[in-house]
Order: sequence, then C-alpha cells, then structure tokens
Amino acid sequence: MKQQSLNDTILKERTHVTQRYVAKWVYQAGIPFNAIDNDCFLQMVEAIGQFGPSFKPPSQWQLREPLLKEEFETTKEALKKQEQSWKVDGCSIMTDAWTDRKRRSIMNLCVNCKEGTTFLSSKDSSAEAHTGENIFKYVLSAIEEVGPENVVQVVTDNASNNMAAAKMLKVKMPSIFWSSCATHTINLMLEGIGKLPKFKNTLEEAKSFTIFIYAHHTTLALMRTFTRKRDIVRPGVTRFASTFLTLQSLLEKKDKLRALFTSTDWEKCKWSKSVKGKAAYNTVLSIVFWNGVKYCLRVFSPLVRVLRLVDGDRKPSMGFLYGELKKAKEEIREGLKNVESNYRPIFDIIDEKSKGRLDSPLHLAAYVLNPYYFFNGSTSSIYTNEVSNGFCTFAEILYPDDLEKQNLFVNIEFGKYLNKEGPFRRPLALKGCEKNDEFYNPAYVQFNSRLMDKRKRGTDKKVDILLANDASNAQGWIVDDGDDEVEPGSGLEDGEVRDLEDDFQSDNDAAEENVEFESDDDVVFQLDEYVVEDEALETLS
Repeated sequence: MKQQSLNDTILKERTHVTQRYVAKWVYQAGIPFNAIDNDCFLQMVEAIGQFGPSFKPPSQWQLREPLLKEEFETTKEALKKQEQSWKVDGCSIMTDAWTDRKRRSIMNLCVNCKEGTTFLSSKDSSAEAHTGENIFKYVLSAIEEVGPENVVQVVTDNASNNMAAAKMLKVKMPSIFWSSCATHTINLMLEGIGKLPKFKNTLEEAKSFTIFIYAHHTTLALMRTFTRKRDIVRPGVTRFASTFLTLQSLLEKKDKLRALFTSTDWEKCKWSKSVKGKAAYNTVLSIVFWNGVKYCLRVFSPLVRVLRLVDGDRKPSMGFLYGELKKAKEEIREGLKNVESNYRPIFDIIDEKSKGRLDSPLHLAAYVLNPYYFFNGSTSSIYTNEVSNGFCTFAEILYPDDLEKQNLFVNIEFGKYLNKEGPFRRPLALKGCEKNDEFYNPAYVQFNSRLMDKRKRGTDKKVDILLANDASNAQGWIVDDGDDEVEPGSGLEDGEVRDLEDDFQSDNDAAEENVEFESDDDVVFQLDEYVVEDEALETLS
C-alpha cells in the first residue's frame, strides 16, 4: 500500500510538471485555450508520449513544406472517395460567417460532401477583399471545381455581402439554391425576441445579478458553497445559447440561491450592504423575477429545440426546419394561453427572420417530401397553397427550361407520393415514420470529417450541443459591457477569454470553501416545467 501511494504521488508530480511545460508553451505562443479541446491535439500528445524522450519536433521548414504537402495529399486522397458520390447525391457549399471579429482570419469556403472537405481560401484577409463580388468569385470557383451539375445549394449567413453574392449567383447559375444558415437565422429570431420589453427587463435583471456574483471573491465563493461548486453561468456556442443555458441554470438553482441570500453568511458579507448587493437580494426573492425567467424559457424553449436540431449535425435538418418551426409556433401560442396580444409580437419576429431564409422553395420541398410530416398529418394540413407553390417553384429551379422533367417530377412522380401509392402505402413505411428521434433519418447521409467531432459531442446525451468549451459568448453574464465586440489587443480575442473560474475583483476577506464538487452536466428541462400561471402572465403582460 505504501509503495502504491508513493507511485501515485510520483505520477501526480510528473504529470503536473509536464502540464506546466504545455501551459508555458500555450501562454508564450498565444494559443487559444479552447484549442486543446481538439482530437488532433490529443492524438499529438499521445503520439509524443508513445515515441518517448528522444522525439524531435518538426522544424519550421518541415511544417511549411514536406509535412504540409503530405497533409494536402492525404486530404486529396480522402476526397477521391466522395467525388463519385457528388453525381448521385449532390453537395452543398458552405462559407464561414464574415463578421468584424472574423476579419482577422481568412475566410474559408468548404465543399461539404460525404466524408471529406475541400478548402478554398482567399489570400487577402482584409475586409475590402470580402465584398459581395469577391465572395461570389470564391463561391463560383468552388462550384466550378466540383462541377455545377453536382452542386445543390450554397449556404451562408445573412450578412449583406453574402446576400449580394447570392443575387449574382442567381443570375449566373439559376439552378443552384442559395440558403441562409439556419443556426444564424434562429439565433437572430431569439435575439430579436429577447429585445421585446417583457423579455428584455428580465434578461437585464438576471445579467445584473450574475455580474454582481462574479465580481467579487466573497460573493463567488458563497455562491459556489451553496450550489456545491456549480456555476450559475453556462457558456454556450452563441451569445443567445449562453442566455438560454444561464436562465435554465438560474431556475434550476433557484432554491439554493434563495437560501444563500437569507443565510447568516450573507448577512455577515460586506457586500450585502452595498447598493448592488441589495438589488441582488431583491432579485432573488422576487416572485415577479422568477416568473419572468419562466416566461422567457417558456417562449425560448421551442425555438431552442429547433436550434439544437440544426446545430447538432446528428442528421440532415433541412427536411425538418419548416415543420419544426411550425410546431414551435404552436407550442408558444399554447404556452401563452392563446392570447394573441402575447404571442403576436413573437410571431412577427419569427416570420420576419424566416421570410426568404427558412421558407424558400428548397425548404418547402424538403418539408413536404419528409414522410414524418406527410404520413403523420392530413394532406390538406401539410400540402397548403404556400407549400404547393414553393414545391412547383423548386421544380422550376431544379429543371430550368425543361417542362417535360418538371411535369414528370411534379405531376407524375410526386403524385404517387401524395396518394401514398406503391411502396409508400406499405405498413412498414408508415411505421417507420411514427417517431422523430435520433434514429429517424429521411435520407441517407454521411458527414464529412470536419463535422464528425461536433457530431460525436452530440451523441453524449449528458452534454448539451449548445454548451461551449470556453466563455467567449458568456462574457455579458460575467462582466459589465461583456456583450461588446472583443477588440484586438484586449487579451480576450480569438477564444482567449476570462474563464468562469477567474475572479475579477480581489477581497482581503475572501476564502475558498472546502465543499464537495458536483458535476455541472446540462439538464434539458421539459417544456411543461416552464408553465407560467395565468396570474403571472397578467403581471408580465
């Protein structure tokens, strides 16, 4: 036992020393902290460990020349496996969002087809290089490399330069669809709803509370003592994901936070006498505030469910977008007691952001061709005038100037589907579309290697796909003005952000409590957990 204990101690010390060398390199080279959450980094560490102490790292020349060429050839070889499938299944071209923050990076255009990714990048990373005309040229070069006949759509965010490029592509290649990024669009919906007065007031009050808690050693230590070292702020992959997850976290810890602010420990805390301390006390004990949190979550939850679907990459989401947004609107309507004055401003924002982005002919065709909706609902409720017109437009774009193919597609082949003829009438086909879970996939698909890491994270049901590895999108919940754009030179750019474990204002009387650690795995609440009573709705209206 003594020998085992000694070996454990030595191993722990050696691990710590080695980790300090890794940390020193990260700090001196300015490597973003979240870069270590990468399979390639873990593989590199394991390979070096297996090689042993005589390993010599590559030189700069090796990285620039032979090793780069080898990696390039490996990527080309991987692409050969999928090039044959382009003619059968088609592909999508996806571009990175080009925001002010990303102007410091080179925009990549990637062809997402099957198992591989082809990268095209501009040599000029300046903002001027990424006008609508230049983006159009980058996309066009990618289309020509893959073959226009093999490209179904181009996917971008809703930035004005991308929309300008979309208009140019429509003129040049009218048979290729240009779609807006669903994740970006739904985030815009949620952010727009969050700016409505009845949501904005609750969010500002919640942010003031969390910022106060994280501002001082004493308040932070007290909070972690009462929550068993679980943070109340949960960083998400976007700003709004951080908002939703943090509201969830606050509601989950409501009783513990109330216990904190009614304890003798709080009475003894010097910050309890401050103006912000008294405001935090009033917030935690306010019934109106907690009803406001429930109200926000009640409305946000259905849309966040759609966000999880499109951002999870577990299965193709195009065929579910239109249908799940319809479902989300119905859930919001029912959750707000079918009172039009409550849900109408929310619906207006959803419809405004969806128009031309998530209700295009491609989305409508994918919706009506998804057996999950068509087999589980009435034809009249699914195949509405809007869907019918969108489907016909889809056929016209897909087969331009070919009336014969359009007729075969819409009036003959699609007619068999509408009438559930042949194999569509089999009981097995109907049974397979009863439940929309992770196993239901209306189309065969394989993910490229760039998306596989994201997909693997989503297979662990204990970890929410919206949770992030760093706090870059949660700064507004931790520090004042944290929602501002991160400026170069601030020490927080490129993923290097204040960690949730950091404390921002020193106290002489701060003390870390020795309490048991409890896992902070995300718990996804059920919708009915956010039920707001009629009286509360009247108060918030």
